[in-house]
Amino acid sequence: MNNGEGRRLAGQAEEEDDEDDVDECGLEAWERAYADERSWESLQEDESGLLRSIDNKALYHAQYRRRLRSLASSNAASRIQKGLIRYLCIVIDLSRAASETDFRPSRMAVVAKNVEAFIREFFDQNPLSQIGLVTIKDGVANCLTDLGGSPESHIKALMGKLECSGDSSLQNALDLVCGYLEQIPSYGHREVLILNSALSTCDPGDIMETIQKCKKSKVRCSVIGLSAEIFICKHICQETGGLYSVAVDESHFKELILEHAPPPPAIAEFAIANLIKMGFPQRAAENVISICLCHKEARGGGYTCPRCKARVCELPTECRICGLTLVSSPHLARSYHHLFPIAPFDEVTPVRLSSSQHKLPKSCFGCQQSLLNPGNRPSLSVECPRCKQFFCIDCDIYIHESLHNCPGCESFRHFKTVSSSEE
Repeated sequence: MNNGEGRRLAGQAEEEDDEDDVDECGLEAWERAYADERSWESLQEDESGLLRSIDNKALYHAQYRRRLRSLASSNAASRIQKGLIRYLCIVIDLSRAASETDFRPSRMAVVAKNVEAFIREFFDQNPLSQIGLVTIKDGVANCLTDLGGSPESHIKALMGKLECSGDSSLQNALDLVCGYLEQIPSYGHREVLILNSALSTCDPGDIMETIQKCKKSKVRCSVIGLSAEIFICKHICQETGGLYSVAVDESHFKELILEHAPPPPAIAEFAIANLIKMGFPQRAAENVISICLCHKEARGGGYTCPRCKARVCELPTECRICGLTLVSSPHLARSYHHLFPIAPFDEVTPVRLSSSQHKLPKSCFGCQQSLLNPGNRPSLSVECPRCKQFFCIDCDIYIHESLHNCPGCESFRHFKTVSSSEE
């Protein structure tokens, strides 16, 4: 065999090896190793002792309903006033501890992805609120974005600054955010959410004094840890009335961070009712060019302050000329559902759904999809306690998290209105 034939055979062998590295699903060997890692966690034992894959849909619905029940029980215990105008500073730890790979591909990547989802969910549930981003790197806290109501600007700024280095400093972060939040009007609810990856903090002074300063300024501090429970983080939350939790994996971290999206109970000093002066600006035409106060640039469109006629780009915001809070009427309407939330629906047992004695509907009232699985086996479903209509679990989640109105109750109210008008 000459050298040419040897090289040809070697090339064929390399091509065969490359084909072996790609499985039937089109995944490379390194992708398959990542996808199959900890695959045993997706199995569970059924009643007969056999292993089967976990029904992620049913598991997610069970977690969702547990959260609903806990919120309903806390609201039923006493009438709790909630803060609808929130000013939240998210502190992201970008020290060298954030580059650890116990969360795949890294803690920093997991935090960035879930912060993006949280920002969108936050503004969806709190249209009158504002968010600011702060990062901790090299023992220094830096303001990444000022308090504002634009989710896209926050996400864009965060994705452009994902670099880890140095130590973490909780005291510097608290000093920075406390200085920002002290300027917030008295009707605003001041909150800090710290996403901590480090096991230590490198502080220039006494952090206990800083904690008391935050407590005096009525700043509510909450911490989500990605490593282990730390005493100083727990102490911060206890002193300021926040929540402290430690994530065990990515799905748990996502669940913990989304718990901070709904408005928390108001602090006693903020529970005093007072009137807030707001302005409802008109939308300017796109061909009308003027200088925007937000970016100090000549732009078209935007909104005009009804008091001083200044131009701003986004709502909600505060006019930098006259200080008037600028909102739109849809923002107020979307905040209304927190005052009168929908009660959790009652779960319908499969035995009741398949019973011949009760003539129950076989389709969802919302999406009209069948409530029966293949083979006429009943699936998970819920019932509204007021209108007694049945819904699938997807509609249940959509009604409570996005729609905030029961279609069955609204249909009954509309039918009643039409009947009374005809009479």
